[in-house]
Amino acid sequence: MSYLRSYLVSIASRLEKLLLLSLVTIAIAIGTFALPAQATAVYEVPAVSAGVPSWVIDKADVLSLSTKGAVKGTLEQLAKQTGKEVRFVTIHRLDYGDTVQTFTDKLFKKWFATDAEQANQTLIVLDNVTNTIGIHTGTEVKSTLTDAIATSITTETMQAPLRSGNKYNQAFVDGADRLAAVLSGQADPGPPVIISTPEVGRTYLKAEETEANRTNFLVIVIGLLIIATVIPMATWWWYQNQS
Repeated sequence: MSYLRSYLVSIASRLEKLLLLSLVTIAIAIGTFALPAQATAVYEVPAVSAGVPSWVIDKADVLSLSTKGAVKGTLEQLAKQTGKEVRFVTIHRLDYGDTVQTFTDKLFKKWFATDAEQANQTLIVLDNVTNTIGIHTGTEVKSTLTDAIATSITTETMQAPLRSGNKYNQAFVDGADRLAAVLSGQADPGPPVIISTPEVGRTYLKAEETEANRTNFLVIVIGLLIIATVIPMATWWWYQNQS
């Protein structure tokens, strides 16, 4: 009987450790899956003014150095040739109540306060959480970059690489190239041609699959927590009755 009691006490001790581990795991899971990242506010984006060669601000850190260099080169050349300036900004998470377009509009007006400063400016903002893109153009830009073309650039040219696997670098290179062509007076190359292909050999999870995995994980952790709580209590109760 003494040996059995020692054995049960040992099991109870191990289960208490499992309970502690479960609590730590739940805390990590809540921190990972439940708490949202801090939103990006307009005032957090570095200040830019007309004539300043700040073409790409990658707050979301989704672009490679080579992409930033290529896009900057394209936009620098465009500004020298035409006087029209294009800025690309990426952010990570919108504030509550904001859309990427309202954020773009507010940032545009913050950077360029007067009509004269706004006239030759184009601003494009991407939020990498929603993968949505906003665009705001000045009055002088609209003569070549119509609202229809501007919308096509953000919803077709730049969205096509994002839909095919979050290819941010390709999206920004393609967007800059089309903008440069249109704003320099060349014929609009138009959006990319999308060829539908069957979804075969997919190596990534869709949003609903990711959410299901998170739910299953939390269910398993909670189940372990219940087991780790009930068994030690039952063991203690049995031990007390035997005593």
